[in-house]
Amino acid sequence: MTETTDPRAVVIRYVEAVRDGDAAVVHGSFAEDATWHYPGDLPISKVWRGREAIVDEFLGGMGPLLVPGTLEIELVGTVAEGDRVVAEWTSKAQTVHGGTYDNRCVGIFKVRDGRISSVVEYADTRHVAAVLFPKLRA
Repeated sequence: MTETTDPRAVVIRYVEAVRDGDAAVVHGSFAEDATWHYPGDLPISKVWRGREAIVDEFLGGMGPLLVPGTLEIELVGTVAEGDRVVAEWTSKAQTVHGGTYDNRCVGIFKVRDGRISSVVEYADTRHVAAVLFPKLRA
């Protein structure tokens, strides 16, 4: 992996690593004290604190909800200003509940010393609830 400190390049490298299933690059993309805020009232909604919690629990916790080999990530675009990068991406996959996850997401990333230090993600949480957490509707 070529190291870069350019914030836009750091975020693009991270999204591409998620798309490609490159766990080492995903892990290395985050600062040790990073945070990821996922708003809403879902089981995954909170501020995730620390690289291990983000990678292993938040991102890693999504894997068991998806049919292996069906995840498709596409980076739609980025806008960068200083250490902040806004990235838009689509995520599509078949779920273990028999549904199709198809969401458009936006993340506001902050990069420090070539690592992601914080993210606030926005997505259609109603869709997330319906297809990834269908028992919440009961």
